[in-house]
Amino acid sequence: MSPVAMGGPALFIGTDETYVALVRPRLDPADPQVRGAAEQAGVSPEEFAGPGNVWALMWEQDGVDGGGFELPGLRDAEAEDFADRLLAELSFESGPFTVGAGEVLNIRAYPEGEGCRFTAVVTPPEGEELAPVTLEIPEVDADALRADLADFRGSLA
Repeated sequence: MSPVAMGGPALFIGTDETYVALVRPRLDPADPQVRGAAEQAGVSPEEFAGPGNVWALMWEQDGVDGGGFELPGLRDAEAEDFADRLLAELSFESGPFTVGAGEVLNIRAYPEGEGCRFTAVVTPPEGEELAPVTLEIPEVDADALRADLADFRGSLA
């Protein structure tokens, strides 16, 4: 199941192959993929879908290595604040900048003309078995990312 198929607010920074994503999945218990995954997990589709209000941080590198974890304490206002700060920095275009999302995500951006490349450091919270990951995200179109940030903010309203 791809992150895009999850529904709910989602902010993807990167490409199809390498990205970091802040998502609040909203799964449909009637979706055949959700039903299949629930069956594999040995729970009801409703239990597997959950309440749809827990944020998660996901990533993938080079289309192969990926992971993610839930951020149960993250509120919509905090996700919006992260998007606001990233949008403000992208709009200012003053050279390299860093924007963090708590202790779990630190993004260093390198604006270059019409695009921007990123280094994202993902630090799983205490209790997660995952090790910290550094992603080198290739250049993305800055205007498209600004539009995605605006859409993301609007999806939180």
